[in-house]
Amino acid sequence: MVPVSLDYNATTPIGREVADAMAPYLYEHFGNPSSSHPYGVTTKRAVATARAQVAVLLNCRPAEVIFTSGRTESNNYAIRGVAGAHRDRGDHIITSAVEHPAVVNVCSWLRSQGFRITTLPVDAWGLVDPDDLEQAITADTLLVTVMHANNEVGTSQPIAELARIAHRFGALMHTDAAQSVGKIPVDVNKLGVDLLSVAGHKLYAPKGIGALYVREGVELAGLMQGAGQEGGRRPGTEDVLEIVGLGEACHVAARDLLENAAHFQAMRDRLHEGLLRELGGEAVRINGHPDRRLPNTLNLGFRDVEASTVLSEIGDRVAASAGSACHADSVEVSPVLRAMNVPLEWAIGTVRFSVGRNTTAEEIDHAVEVVAQAVRQRQGRDGPPIMQRT
Repeated sequence: MVPVSLDYNATTPIGREVADAMAPYLYEHFGNPSSSHPYGVTTKRAVATARAQVAVLLNCRPAEVIFTSGRTESNNYAIRGVAGAHRDRGDHIITSAVEHPAVVNVCSWLRSQGFRITTLPVDAWGLVDPDDLEQAITADTLLVTVMHANNEVGTSQPIAELARIAHRFGALMHTDAAQSVGKIPVDVNKLGVDLLSVAGHKLYAPKGIGALYVREGVELAGLMQGAGQEGGRRPGTEDVLEIVGLGEACHVAARDLLENAAHFQAMRDRLHEGLLRELGGEAVRINGHPDRRLPNTLNLGFRDVEASTVLSEIGDRVAASAGSACHADSVEVSPVLRAMNVPLEWAIGTVRFSVGRNTTAEEIDHAVEVVAQAVRQRQGRDGPPIMQRT
C-alpha cells in the first residue's frame, strides 16, 4: 500500500495539466529561445507565455519576473543582489528568527563580508511584531527580508505592515513566498514588497525551477556573468521545459486558488479534529498561529514522545515531517520551534502535517487512525484519550 502523503510542504507532484503542457517541449520544441529561426521563435514565445502566467498569479508585470532554479537561487539573488548593489548607502539587513536556511545562510555569509545582520524575534505563535522592526531599522538599513508564510508551522507574517515600515526608512522589502504561492493570495502590490521568491515544486511544477519578482526600478548586483538572458539579470540558456511547467502551474493555481484553499483547510481541520478526538486535548498541542496560517499546514506537538520514532514506525503508511531530531545524548529542535520557545516536552514530539490538492477524506481518516495508535503506544497508554481540563 502506498503511504498517505501528508508532507506536501516538502514538495508536490507535477500536476497533470502541467505535465501535459511540458510534453511538447520535451519531445518536439527543442529550440534555443535566443535563436531567430522558427525553432527558437517557438520556445521564445513559450517562455513569454509562462512569464505572463506567473505575473498574473503575482499581480505584477511580466517584465518583473525573472526565472531562476528555485527558492534558494531566488533568495540568494534578492538578498545578495541588494547588498551588492547598494552597499554605498548602508550595510544593515534585517531578517527574522524563523527563516528558511536559504535566507539564514545568505545572511550569515553577508555578516562574514562585513554586513550587520539583525534578527527579529517572534512570539509564541511565530509572528514578527512590527514594533520590533520599528526599533531595529535605521537609515543604514538596505533590506528587510521576512518570509510570507512559515514552512514548518504555517504562520503568515504581516508583510504589508513590515513593508510600509521598511519603505518609510528607505529600505527594500523582500519576502520568501515559496510556501504561500498557490495556497493563499499572493499579490505583490497588496503586500507592498519589492522582491518575492517563488519555488515551482511547492505548487505542482517541476523541481529545479522558480522565479524572483523584482519591482521595476529595483537595482540588483548580478550573481553570475554571462550572456543577456532574463533581461540581462540571469545569464544562461533558459530551461524552457521547466519554465513552461512553472507557467502552467501558476495558471492552474490562479484559476483554482479559492477552491483549493477551501479543500486544504477542510482536510487540515479534519486531521486536527480527528487527532484531538482520538488523543485528547492534553496530549496534543498546535504550534503556530491558530488562524493566521496556511490552510494546508498543521504542526502538532505530541507530548512526551519522540516524533522521529513515531514517523519511523508509521512511515510505510503515513508520510510527514518531524520538528526535532533525537540523538543519543541530545535533542536537536528546529530553529523555528526554538524561536517560538516551544517547551521541550512538546518540541521533541512535533510533527508537521501538510495536505495537498489530491488529499482525500479517506486518507485523512486512515492517517488519524495510524498516527493516534502510534502516539498512544509511545505515550504508554492504549485506553481512552486524555480529557482536557476545564
